[in-house]
Amino acid sequence: MIPQSFIQDLLGRVDIVEVIDRYVKLKRTGSNFAACCPFHTEKSPSFTVSPTKQFYHCFGCGAHGTAIGFMMEYGGMGFVDAVKDLAQGVGMQVPEDARSGEYQRKAGEGADLYGVLLQAAQFYRNQLKDAPRAIEYLKKRGLSGEIAKRFGIGYAPDGWQNLEQVFSDYTNPALNVAGLVKHNEEGRRYDVFRDRIMFPIVDVKGNIIGFGGRVLGDGEPKYLNSPETPVFEKGRELYGLFQARRAIRDAGCVIVVEGYMDVVALAQAGVEYAVATLGTATTPVHVQKLMRQSDEVVFCFDGDAAGRRAAWRALENSLGHLADGKQLRFLFLPEGEDPDTYVRQHGKAAFEALLAKADPLSRFLIDELTSRVDARSSEGRAKLLQQAKPLVKQIAAPMLSLLIRKELAQLAGVTQQELDAQFEIHGQPAPAPQRRATAARPSILRTMLDLIVCDPGLGKSIDRAELASGIELSIPELDREDWKILDALLEALEKHAQGAKLGETFRGTPLEPAMHLAEARALKIMDQLPSPAEREAEFHDAWLQVLGRIRKFEAARSAGPAVKA
Repeated sequence: MIPQSFIQDLLGRVDIVEVIDRYVKLKRTGSNFAACCPFHTEKSPSFTVSPTKQFYHCFGCGAHGTAIGFMMEYGGMGFVDAVKDLAQGVGMQVPEDARSGEYQRKAGEGADLYGVLLQAAQFYRNQLKDAPRAIEYLKKRGLSGEIAKRFGIGYAPDGWQNLEQVFSDYTNPALNVAGLVKHNEEGRRYDVFRDRIMFPIVDVKGNIIGFGGRVLGDGEPKYLNSPETPVFEKGRELYGLFQARRAIRDAGCVIVVEGYMDVVALAQAGVEYAVATLGTATTPVHVQKLMRQSDEVVFCFDGDAAGRRAAWRALENSLGHLADGKQLRFLFLPEGEDPDTYVRQHGKAAFEALLAKADPLSRFLIDELTSRVDARSSEGRAKLLQQAKPLVKQIAAPMLSLLIRKELAQLAGVTQQELDAQFEIHGQPAPAPQRRATAARPSILRTMLDLIVCDPGLGKSIDRAELASGIELSIPELDREDWKILDALLEALEKHAQGAKLGETFRGTPLEPAMHLAEARALKIMDQLPSPAEREAEFHDAWLQVLGRIRKFEAARSAGPAVKA
């Protein structure tokens, strides 16, 4: 686990404007910078980056975060990779405390493997130039030299020890760990990839981490992938994601296919927003990574039984990561077709027309379940609900779950309440009608919270003991949750004297959304009250009002039950 103190120090050194401007062209607007949001389609800029507060916020889609959050969401990185990438840029070493010796060993191997794999990739690319049979194969598949170069496609020549030309020490253990070389029973080394078209697998930072090799003749296996290594896990990586990121953002969609050639052929046809799994079923990690890249994910499979099984597995692994506002869809190609053959024969427009008709996850889920039962009988409808229950309970998107349960209830001939009871789903009861709250009720504490986010030094004037007494009193006019959020903010600021980066301090906690909203409101306050003196006066006025309400409530309580506050 990376210490929070290191995270805060890193964010104190990193300039978020420089980080984001590398990927999204920013323009100064007053004290902030703005651009059209990279996370959703818009015509006028609503994406704001604050150099003073070191966070970004989109007033259109609500995207919000620090430099770390941006690298995760825009670059598709995990948290640790995003921290390491930023740390490297400012010359900081990420502490690896509390890591096992095995982790340290693998990390050391990983540093060597990147260089070994890069050397091999360069060799394979150079070999392709002098391999007319391999070039002819690629031309028959409709690929241009430009696309081959973009994806770094190469050729592993036939022969047992060609990599001996590349590595002066062919006995280097890193060649084995990287999956480039093996030993036979006599201990003799030989190249793993022979007479194959080579597709380098690249991570989100552009490092080559493995290969996929397609046999040129009739040999088996047809495709051979690198084994898992310290730098390559099949269940975490997606082929073509590095090359497709910009096209995915422009299209607002990412297509998931099953093979290297599918990705490359689609890109050749102008459908550049496709990626592929690497010889494994779609995993939950894949789904998380895809949903960071786009609000719409389309799984594209062959229309045969194997394709539908793969699609169902993808659906099962997606349920726990669904979010309202994001869409997963499923496209099944005509019998005997795959994305490669279809787009080469029919072209981009025809493929994208099919894409537009892809079934949403909800439709695929319900249609697949109903196809397995006889919905005309009570037994069949009971089986439908029995099979649906474990799936529906995994759905993480509240509104989508509600709508799917409504449809299932209708199909089964039960009420939604009866279905929810059987599924053991306990919804929140509808709140009783309330009188419209006065503007003052929640606003004083929230105003203080937002002003402290603007100017952390303002929090020093608050007596934490008085704040604690206010929380304990449960004053009806002051929202208890606002008290707790304010107290948590002050505690964070005490720990980090230079001012906590709230997006990381509260990452993964229940208070994270509230702090994001406070930071977004703070941007508006800084526009409305640009002078620190104005913000200080507003803050002290709010704090005096809070103190007055505490005193009034304490006096009323000590006077006895006959006196009301």
